[in-house]
Amino acid sequence: MRAEHGLRVLSVYDGFFSGGARIAHGDVVLGLMEGGQRHRVLSIHGEVYREATRQRMEDDACYRSLTAAGAGVTSLGRVQGAGHDPATFSGPELAETARAMAGADVILSLKEQPLALLNQAGLPRRPVLVSLHRSDPQNQGPALDELKAAIADGTVAACVCCAESTRAAYEAAGIPADLLHVIPNGVDLLRFRPDPARRLALRTELGIDHPAPVVVYAARYDAMKNVPLFLRAAGAWLRRTPGGHVLMCGAGMTAANPALDADIEAAVGPDRRRLRLLGVRSDMETLYAGADVVALTSAWGEAAPLCLIEGMMCGAVPVTTDVGDSAAIVAGRGILTAPDPEEIAGAWTTAVADRAAYAPALAASRELFSRTRMIASYAALIDRLHTGAPRPTLPEPL
Repeated sequence: MRAEHGLRVLSVYDGFFSGGARIAHGDVVLGLMEGGQRHRVLSIHGEVYREATRQRMEDDACYRSLTAAGAGVTSLGRVQGAGHDPATFSGPELAETARAMAGADVILSLKEQPLALLNQAGLPRRPVLVSLHRSDPQNQGPALDELKAAIADGTVAACVCCAESTRAAYEAAGIPADLLHVIPNGVDLLRFRPDPARRLALRTELGIDHPAPVVVYAARYDAMKNVPLFLRAAGAWLRRTPGGHVLMCGAGMTAANPALDADIEAAVGPDRRRLRLLGVRSDMETLYAGADVVALTSAWGEAAPLCLIEGMMCGAVPVTTDVGDSAAIVAGRGILTAPDPEEIAGAWTTAVADRAAYAPALAASRELFSRTRMIASYAALIDRLHTGAPRPTLPEPL
């Protein structure tokens, strides 16, 4: 039975939608609950439409994991795109937020976007820890200004950066260095591991021969992911690898996305029969175990891409462009490429051929990417914020 030491933590999300930041944060919350903390989640949006995909909170895998573990999850009920001003909140919305905050000792903001809500006047004063998961603060719209405002008035007590590239980018953008703490992403090593049974199960499900080379690409359909570059590389690789298969998964990676369909037709052509669109999957450990290569072609914004870490821990060789901390993540464990489709395709071929040679380095790096290490670091920082924070001086809401 889980022992609870009474520390109450509220996480605030912009919304539940597919992406590495929410997966990583959800895993942190689950780990902190295992350690005895009491957690709740407040989501601004109850439904979003992103990457050509309608995503309801209740359908999200992270939502289901959190609620199954006993974390209370509520929403202000907004629907993204329904005309709400992201900087303006109604009286009932603020009252609900105030009640949730009053019942917490520490607030976790998943990225800086929820600070538009947390910066509203009259809310209870609690130390706020902001989790930063990108390396391009300049591309986050008004969120960077909200972060600076929250720091200026003392609302934000610390920021967790999931990568060194995140820390450097936000410091360069004017965030005080002493507020920026690097806690690298980690994954559940029991879940993400080489597994011959999962490898066989995936290939059986998709009708892929056991020895056939497989490249997996886990990303949402977003400009920063540079999907056209990936598809040009996939087209080149499939033409030179008659038995190869490419698997694409993530939000928007479905036949129902006309923009993706056009991209595939232009870049892959007749070889598209060996390119599978799998959409959002909750069994990523199976996809990675069944693959030989985990690929990333992002152009900007990445920090510590979870797909590379999860894929490596399942035995897939990472091949990535140089974005965020990707170079450090794959150093000695995979291949870094220029954003050139022919070079990327050649790197996939090399990675498949040398997969057995990379296996010792991947196995030796498992502890470096441990979920246990990540959660322990979060727990220590949250405890420091709680014990060192002054008690609220503003009147509590009725």
